[in-house]
Amino acid sequence: MAAYPKTSALMARGCEFLGSEYAILCGAMSWVSERNLVSAISNAGGFGVIACGAMTPELLDAEIAGTKSLTDKPFGVNLITMHPQLFDLIDVCARHGVGHVVLAGGIPPKGSVEAIKTHGARVICFAPTLALGKKLLRSGADALVIEGMEAGGHIGPVSTSVLAQEILPSLAADNLVFVAGGIGRGELIAGYLEMGAAGVQLGTRFACATESIAHPDFKKMFFRASAREAITSVQVDPRLPVIPVRALKNKGTEVFTAKQIEVARKLDAGEVDMAEAQLQIEHFWAGALRRAVIDGDVENGSVMAGQSVGMVSREEPVSEIMESLMAESEAALTNRGGA
Repeated sequence: MAAYPKTSALMARGCEFLGSEYAILCGAMSWVSERNLVSAISNAGGFGVIACGAMTPELLDAEIAGTKSLTDKPFGVNLITMHPQLFDLIDVCARHGVGHVVLAGGIPPKGSVEAIKTHGARVICFAPTLALGKKLLRSGADALVIEGMEAGGHIGPVSTSVLAQEILPSLAADNLVFVAGGIGRGELIAGYLEMGAAGVQLGTRFACATESIAHPDFKKMFFRASAREAITSVQVDPRLPVIPVRALKNKGTEVFTAKQIEVARKLDAGEVDMAEAQLQIEHFWAGALRRAVIDGDVENGSVMAGQSVGMVSREEPVSEIMESLMAESEAALTNRGGA
């Protein structure tokens, strides 16, 4: 691997924390961030993260084992906080000695952070606001990811650039903060590192890597898409706790609207409570994403993509993507006399 002294100096804290050569995490993309892509990212010097999503403990057990058979480098596991078997999944991670667990999808339930740390693993949480970031750190989170609305999949309402300006000056000096959302080139990585970020997280940029098992038709949608085609889902009923999802516009976005109406009616009839309603929505996304990623049904499935999708124009090996990002960052820092 080539040397990138200026970028590496700014990534040093993040690299030490992750145990990787580069402080570049791959965002957990359900059905995409599985053993092949995760191991390729870790082997290329980054930090791969398995997307557990709606997996059962048995499936996660097999996925971790499969990933370990493909890499001896560190990697993490992303767990959805609303998963009904969250603590069983944490136990699976512990049995495999997974060093980093990422908790996503909401505030970690009571005891979950402690359960992860009991086994010696480090906890990474998503922080959509400065106040919540401080609370998560007080509650035991070892690092934060601040992800802007430019990202693909589940998103918040605030842009990455604004979140970075709000959170990094307050927390980055004394805490590990990784920035995510809309990052497609190394020049932007350099900027966030100079602001104090410990590293970055990218998903969309890696989704169509050569090692990604995503269906060829899924990848073709990425190659043809522009930033403006990656749109957010609409919330039909304000009572329904639906986190917006960014994906490429297709028939599937209309189907999701109908699904929300169906779940809202169940709420009205008392057939489900709020937690179950949100879980049904989560399962819908898992199924819709599978149809697109695995089956190649890009019209009716969910083609989740961030706004950086316009920078994904061809299939590339993970190692080339990683080297491009690092080289671009290094050049940017060198040209402006960075660290």
